[in-house]
Amino acid sequence: MRRLPGWLPRVAIWPLAVLVNIIAAGTASAHVKWFCAYDQAGQPRGLENVLCPDFEFLVGLSILGLMAGALFEGTTIGAAMLRAIDRATRLLYENSELVLRAACGFFFISIWAVGGVLLTPELKTSAPIVGAIHLGIAASMLSRRTMPLGGLGIATLFAIATWQYGAFHLADYPIFLGVAGYLVLVGLGKDELFGMRPVDVLRWTAGITLMWASIEKWAYPEWSFPLLLTHPRLTLGLDPEFYMRAAGAVEFALAFALIWTPLVRRVAAVMLTGMFVSAVAEFGKIDMIGHTLIVAVLLALIADRGSEHKLVRHPWLAPVGYASALAAFLSLYYVAHAAIYGTSVL
Repeated sequence: MRRLPGWLPRVAIWPLAVLVNIIAAGTASAHVKWFCAYDQAGQPRGLENVLCPDFEFLVGLSILGLMAGALFEGTTIGAAMLRAIDRATRLLYENSELVLRAACGFFFISIWAVGGVLLTPELKTSAPIVGAIHLGIAASMLSRRTMPLGGLGIATLFAIATWQYGAFHLADYPIFLGVAGYLVLVGLGKDELFGMRPVDVLRWTAGITLMWASIEKWAYPEWSFPLLLTHPRLTLGLDPEFYMRAAGAVEFALAFALIWTPLVRRVAAVMLTGMFVSAVAEFGKIDMIGHTLIVAVLLALIADRGSEHKLVRHPWLAPVGYASALAAFLSLYYVAHAAIYGTSVL
């Protein structure tokens, strides 16, 4: 196992966090199942291998970054930064629904044109009805009144995919259910459901999607190794094992930040958007089409400013929340995988 250099923990936290974000951008943004062979039922790396000194250091760095962001948000400069983001994203805030509808239309027309795809590139289907549903969803985006039908169509496709590929595989993609819920709520004119606004449904499902994907980077780093061989500049000369741990740590921290306080979540959404958009140059149109919806969701989260008063949390809760989420997702992933596929947790 690659050990961290002795001097590394003593360097400045913020420059290192930026560096890790840069090196992780490629594999954090390119969904490896779209480009490489994978074995969903295979034995994941044991937790004793995942929970190593490298991992502990990266988790500690993530906690410090989240705490710093939460503390900064409560300052005068943090408040000024929020106002600046509000001004910069005013047009996007006023038109976020239109952006999401356009993204849905583009996405479902694109996968209809490709053919044989069920929601994402690795989910294949030969059922003719799926193409018709794709076109129906795209058409439903033309009017707010028909948006609920589009949401129902997305939920139907998700159910078909779950039946064909299993619930564990589709745990990668709860963002689709979030988009479906958003379309239904907005189309029906519902401002809230059980205290959650439509954009909050997007935020939580995006965070859950990316946190789950992060666990996969730690459990199956070998899936990405062929990708790193064909795109060697992504690693900047780092050991692939450490690189994958860093990619997972960055993605998990930013995904968790999406469900935290306003400035923290909006800055995290900016960083994630940059990662997804920059990956298009490296991985091409499949990556661009596949991530259209999540990029549109992230843009809506960057512009969102409607519930700041409901999300005031003490900065010292950040490490507790992050550690709890990390433990919960690791446990759920490994226990569910062992129960479904008969693999070992340790």
